[in-house]
Amino acid sequence: MKTLLIIDDEKHIRFLYEEEFSDAGYQVFTASNGLEGLQMLEQHPEVDLILLDIKMPEMDGTEFLRRVRQMNEKLPILISTAYGDYIQQDFSVWLSNGYAVKTSDLGELRAKVKELLGE
Repeated sequence: MKTLLIIDDEKHIRFLYEEEFSDAGYQVFTASNGLEGLQMLEQHPEVDLILLDIKMPEMDGTEFLRRVRQMNEKLPILISTAYGDYIQQDFSVWLSNGYAVKTSDLGELRAKVKELLGE
């Protein structure tokens, strides 16, 4: 079973993604900001992929991304954001393996997760 870490400050998004991916057979952990995400990653090194929001309190997604890349260059990180144009403006997010714009249709997100996990 593949393991996902979902990091998003919006509770309803965490819940939606957790339900969606748990129902699809993934083990899912969640965090509400980058700092919590680092703690979860430390507690659960078996994480196979991270779904990451960009704009969050305490530690945003770009800082989280930089820190994780210093520790692990190969762990797939997929940015899930409502700010699609932000991806083109901040080159640091290019350290991710891809991105999906938040929408009510999770098809694109599911497809990208499967692609990055080689499924």
